[in-house]
Amino acid sequence: MARDPYQELGVSRTASADEIRKAFRKLAKANHPDTNPGDKEAEERFKRVSAAFDIIGDAEKKKKFDAGEIDADGRETFRGFGGGQGPWGSRPAGNYDTGGFGRGGGYRESFEGVDLGDILGEMFGGGGAAGRGGGGGRGGGFGPFSQRGSDVRAKLEIDIEDSIRGAKKRIAFSDGRTIDVTIPKGAQEGQTLRLKGQGAPGRAGPGDAFIELVIAPHPIYRREGEVLVMDVPVTVYDAVLGGKVEAPTPDGPVTLTIPKGANTGAKLRLKGRGLSDTGGRRGDLFARLVVTLPDTPGPELEDFAEEWKKKRPYQPRRRV
Repeated sequence: MARDPYQELGVSRTASADEIRKAFRKLAKANHPDTNPGDKEAEERFKRVSAAFDIIGDAEKKKKFDAGEIDADGRETFRGFGGGQGPWGSRPAGNYDTGGFGRGGGYRESFEGVDLGDILGEMFGGGGAAGRGGGGGRGGGFGPFSQRGSDVRAKLEIDIEDSIRGAKKRIAFSDGRTIDVTIPKGAQEGQTLRLKGQGAPGRAGPGDAFIELVIAPHPIYRREGEVLVMDVPVTVYDAVLGGKVEAPTPDGPVTLTIPKGANTGAKLRLKGRGLSDTGGRRGDLFARLVVTLPDTPGPELEDFAEEWKKKRPYQPRRRV
C-alpha cells in the first residue's frame, strides 16, 4: 500500500487545495525523471508524489480518502459481510431467506425485499445467479466475476507552449505505472484526455484513464480571455524617439517597432502568435509596453528632467 498521501506531499490534513497543489508542483519539479536522468530514487519519489496528488489533489477522491472510503492507492475499502454487516448495514431480523435455492435454483438472501444475489451480480458484472444458470454456475451461484476494471483519473500540468504546439508528458499513477501522454495541439485548460485501456485491471479488461489538463502559470505570458498578453520593457529614449526592441514569443524572439511617443500601457498586436484553439488556429499575442527608467538615472538625465519640468510641466494621463 502507498504511504499516506498527506505525509508524501508534506502537508497537513487541513491544508487547502492551493497548498496541496504548490507542494506537489515543488516536489514533482525536483524529482521529475526528465531532470534526473538515470536517478531511480528520484523517479520512484516522483511516482509516489504523483500518486499522492492523484488522491488528495482531486476534491472527490480527497473527500473519500478522508472519510475512509478509499485507501492511499485509491482502492475502495469494504468491511465485508461477516457479523451480519455489509454495505447495506445491519441484517434485519425475520427477513433472511435460508430456503435453499430461489429462482432457477440460485442461492438467495433477502434484505427487506432486496435480492442479494441480483445485487452482487450487478456489482461483479455476472448478473446474479437467479435465472442465469442457477447454483451450478461459477462463483457460488453469483456468476463469474467478469467486471471491467475501474477507470482512473488524474490531473496533468502543462506549459502554455505545450498547449500551443502539442507535446509528450510523463505521468505516474498510484499503482506505480508511468505512461507517456500525448498532448494535442490546441489543448485547452480543463480538457480531459481519455487513454483507453490504461485504467485499473479487471477480469473483463482494464478500465480507462482520464487525464485532465491544467495549464500552469507562465513567467512571461498571461491569459486574458482568448488572447495572450506580455509586458515588454521599453527605454525612455525609445519611448520618446521610437525604436526597435526584441521581444519573446512562444515561437521564438521577434523584433517590435516602438512608435514615437509610446507610453506605458500601449499594446502592440502580434497576429497569430498567441494560443491555439482546438482546430489548431492561432490567436494573437499582445505586447504591453512598460516605459522603464535605468537602474541609476545619472546626473545627465536628472538635469534634463529638472529642466524639462521647468519648461514643459505636464500631468500624466490616468489609465484605468
